[in-house]
Amino acid sequence: MKVGDKVRFLSEIGGGVVAGFQGKDIVLVEDEDGFQIPTQIKDCIVVESDNYDSGKVHTDAMPEVLKKSIVRIEKKKKTDDDPSEKEVTFVPPAEERRGGDVLSAYLTFVPVDIKEISQTKFEAYFVNDSNYYMYYTYLTADGNNWRVRSQGEVDPNTKEFIEEFDRDILNEIEHLGIQIIAYKKKKTFMRKSPVDISFRVDTTKFYKLHTFQENDFFEVPALVYTLVENDVPMKQLTVDAKQLEREMMQKKHIDDCHASQPARKVNKDDNLIVIDLHANELLETTNGMSAADILNYQLDIFRRTIDENKNKKGQKIVFIHGKGEGVLRGSIINELRYKYKQYSYQDASFQEYGYGATQITIK
Repeated sequence: MKVGDKVRFLSEIGGGVVAGFQGKDIVLVEDEDGFQIPTQIKDCIVVESDNYDSGKVHTDAMPEVLKKSIVRIEKKKKTDDDPSEKEVTFVPPAEERRGGDVLSAYLTFVPVDIKEISQTKFEAYFVNDSNYYMYYTYLTADGNNWRVRSQGEVDPNTKEFIEEFDRDILNEIEHLGIQIIAYKKKKTFMRKSPVDISFRVDTTKFYKLHTFQENDFFEVPALVYTLVENDVPMKQLTVDAKQLEREMMQKKHIDDCHASQPARKVNKDDNLIVIDLHANELLETTNGMSAADILNYQLDIFRRTIDENKNKKGQKIVFIHGKGEGVLRGSIINELRYKYKQYSYQDASFQEYGYGATQITIK
């Protein structure tokens, strides 16, 4: 840089002609009005023309670091001036469909080449079939712990590719866990309960062509696992050992209570015990119990009552089982014929109990 060179300022708009120097770091830049502006030499760039705002910079004699700074400035200026170079930040709102405000999500496995089922690889997808965004974690069991295999956000009414795999890793995905949090963006919405489920994948299905069925999400056959449908999470297909232990302890407590206090005992003075075996008399709730579970519980009460009184000769016991479909009565009669055949039995008093009771006499 020498007297007479045309320069422009780096840190602000404008420039001028070099009129002189003050020491080794300051240059006097004379502008169009004749004013001399003291400026640090490092803040001035030599240009070819009088257009200080857009003139091309002489970089041949500049240090490399200063050259790179000029390139960055020129790039930024070009981007700012040219709309076609600007990054597109507009995101259209998510499309919603009628009936999509209930959560439905699926885990799908799609063969890459259905015609080569014995050799093909498979693709896993998370399908969000609702108007909500879903943030998911895709987990695999590692002993008693879990490992995140994939995670991410899935837009409403779209499907997300998770991974491609071959049969060598089937053992790794045999025990899967899925967690889902649902929400909407930039609008109000009904809150949904988080989904947290685990289940076992039958890996033998990946060897069978008929496993992969036509579906609503892909043009090719796929194996589809329902994670949540119409806001209802899938039924757990695995047993939590701690939960099972708690339920067994709770059942034992109920059994112990009923062992000392049967559902109903009356007419002790008449040497008659009456036990009502209706489920609503024996249990506070039957939630989570199948018909077989309830029947087994009723038969346990029946057997326990007889065993408690087996040494009381002449003791009469009436079991109220109800008419219904006769399943409980038939099971009781079967027990009396084969396990307790030493005791006599008959229909209990119709006047007292209608058609739904059996009387046993201990002998």
